[in-house]
Amino acid sequence: MTSLAEIMHGQAGGQPLYQRLQRALRTAIDQRLFGPEQALPAERQLAADLAISRITVRKAIDGLVDEGLLVRRPGSGNFINTRIEKNFAKLTSFSEDMRARGRTPRSVWLKRSEGTVTPEEALRLRLGPGAAVYRFHRIRYADDIPMCIEHATIVAACLPSLDAVQVSMYEALEHAHNRPVRALQRLSALLLDEEQAALLQARVGDAGLAVERLGFLRDGRAVEFCRSYFRGDLYDFVAELNAA
Repeated sequence: MTSLAEIMHGQAGGQPLYQRLQRALRTAIDQRLFGPEQALPAERQLAADLAISRITVRKAIDGLVDEGLLVRRPGSGNFINTRIEKNFAKLTSFSEDMRARGRTPRSVWLKRSEGTVTPEEALRLRLGPGAAVYRFHRIRYADDIPMCIEHATIVAACLPSLDAVQVSMYEALEHAHNRPVRALQRLSALLLDEEQAALLQARVGDAGLAVERLGFLRDGRAVEFCRSYFRGDLYDFVAELNAA
């Protein structure tokens, strides 16, 4: 198996050393060089193995902890964060969030269809009766772990076809020059019902998170209405607050 030193030394230069180490650690995590329950080598050991200073190692680790990719356990070391932290104030897709943390996003499609808006969809998306929409119902995975159930409705005029969405809905919208630039999101707690628990490989009554998102284009038009149900044991939503 490729070592962390080999990954780092195989990189092109041009970046500060701590950023190169961060990039190497992300690659090592993506390649499963470190397991989720296995502590990373101690900072002193990393510094010795890579022939760099402990200050550089600490700065690299601090950045990955701030990103949520790593978590510090006092007295135990640094571990891959198996919980996903989603910045509630940043409009990114599920796929982008997973890739940024060294995870592989994928979907299991439950249903995709096209039709006309329901009264609720028309109200949310500010569309007239009979407007065409695409609906996507799927389970979103990080690696092989089911993270959420997603029900999304997209204004049909914003995508070239129903099949345009493969892995990432936002990538498909971006290719069509209709990616949302802002969104309103509502977060609430729930207990998973029998169907949700079965799809998410959880237990009936486990804690979950329901997230509704309404995404808008730059000109103010609504483009997506999405309702997702997340496993509460694996997903955290965080937001930075500032005093007025």
